[in-house]
Amino acid sequence: MLAPVFRDLHGELRLVLIVRTDRGHHGGQLAFPGGRVEPRDESLVATALREAEEEIGLAPALVSVVAELPPVRSGPTNIDVHAFLGRVPAGLAWRPSPAEVVEVLTPSVRELWDPELRRERLFTSARWPEGLLVDGIPVGDRVLWGMTLRLLDDLVPRLLAGEWEDALR
Repeated sequence: MLAPVFRDLHGELRLVLIVRTDRGHHGGQLAFPGGRVEPRDESLVATALREAEEEIGLAPALVSVVAELPPVRSGPTNIDVHAFLGRVPAGLAWRPSPAEVVEVLTPSVRELWDPELRRERLFTSARWPEGLLVDGIPVGDRVLWGMTLRLLDDLVPRLLAGEWEDALR
């Protein structure tokens, strides 16, 4: 999984999230670009870069991998997910794959860490049309929760503390 980050024209750090289509275990959920390792992938980083290119049209040459993040376990699939923080240029035109991605969102890192916003929220999707109460935060009119939120619980405070400041300029 790749956690793309960039500075907007005002210098604000932003993360790139996708809204998955309604297919599969994670249908309708917000996530970072990512997926399963394929035999042709030389490494987990190669998997993350390939998936980001397939899902949002992010060319691997435009990504500067800054750090490997601690693995996070995906609840429904019981798989350790390995994520990498990658700096990307601002102003890219995303090309979401219609088979996998409904929308690309670029929330600021600060808005993802507002403790006033985090609480029990109703998530709905094709899999849960009646809704599922989750610990989450709003991103636009969507709810960010689950494994992606757990990954952000580690990543966002580190970004706000300037841990990778030199690499993210």
